[in-house]
Amino acid sequence: MGTRHLGRELALKALYRIDICGDASDDDLSLFLEKFPTDSETRAFARSLVTGVTREKQVLDRQIADVLENWTIRRLSRVDHNILRLALYELLSVAEVPARVTFDEAIELAKRYGDQDSGRFVNGVLDQLAGRLGLREKGDETRADKAG
Repeated sequence: MGTRHLGRELALKALYRIDICGDASDDDLSLFLEKFPTDSETRAFARSLVTGVTREKQVLDRQIADVLENWTIRRLSRVDHNILRLALYELLSVAEVPARVTFDEAIELAKRYGDQDSGRFVNGVLDQLAGRLGLREKGDETRADKAG
């Protein structure tokens, strides 16, 4: 598995832990990340995601809430909620990752860590978010430039 894939998994686990235990200090996050047998690049990517999601949590939650139909943020499972936060943060703030990669990774995390409907749910919400924010094609221009 790639560095970023493992970093996203680690970030999801850290965000879930923060939801359960409350906000974590930088030292707490470091100790948590060190418990997993992975390289420093993977931990650094996970840390950047966790730090960004934590910093932007209110904005991310507001945007997620705006696209939920017949649903509220409070009804979301912690896993689905954190996957959506993570993916939305990546869509908005990690320029080098194309939207299609963010979608695929979020769906895979949802299938692995969520319930039987999580993959479809996460896909639907992310599609609404990306459409509303004009990010469905993010990163595709790079691929088109390389093809041309």
